[in-house]
Amino acid sequence: MKQADKVAVVTGGSRGIGAAIARKLADEGAQLVIVYRSNQQQAEHVVADIISRGGKAVAYAADVSQEQAVRNVLSAIATRFGRIDILINNAGIFEGRSLSEVDAEHIARVFNGNMGSMLLMTRHALPLFPEHGGRIVNLSSNLIYSPRIGTAIYAASKAAVSVLTHAYALELGPRGITVNAVAPAMTETDMTAATPPARRAAVANGTPLGRVAQPQDIADVVAFLASDDARWITGRTLLTDGGLTDAL
Repeated sequence: MKQADKVAVVTGGSRGIGAAIARKLADEGAQLVIVYRSNQQQAEHVVADIISRGGKAVAYAADVSQEQAVRNVLSAIATRFGRIDILINNAGIFEGRSLSEVDAEHIARVFNGNMGSMLLMTRHALPLFPEHGGRIVNLSSNLIYSPRIGTAIYAASKAAVSVLTHAYALELGPRGITVNAVAPAMTETDMTAATPPARRAAVANGTPLGRVAQPQDIADVVAFLASDDARWITGRTLLTDGGLTDAL
């Protein structure tokens, strides 16, 4: 199995894309640590599902936008597993606001939830990585290339994730740690359930592959970047959008 005996941490792993990533990596043999903020029931459901399929998984509650919470959860992971081989920074939030509605609290909340959580987890997880080797995969967004009205702050926070992905790939390359990001477009999750049908149809019609993404579409790409098959890829943000976005 590709990830046999590896320890993989997935933040925001209780639902949507994060849950699909956790299941995929577990199916490939990794021991899963699911970090969730508040929905214990969903997290326990994902853990139980992984175990029922013959995998190994545990879940810990932590708000990874808060430094002390990050320290605490990584301490628990260190005690139980002793190391981290794969870190998937999937946790994040979406809040849409027009320019006239933006305020300092909104900016801080969105940047802390998206860029800040990725930065804190990466920084404090590094001592648990092997002396040489490891994989970090971050969740960005296709909106960094084509923001829509009302998504400016969210898109900017995800652009920061991609910039840090590139910068930390340079810094961690000598340790053999690859750092990459994926940039999905609209994906069928509970976070997008309230999207108006007309908007959903417009995205599907504008996508060359003719549909909206499913969580598994993104999870498979993340799993590739977390595998040895992607050993020569680092510092890249990979559009995983069915061809929707023109980033050239």
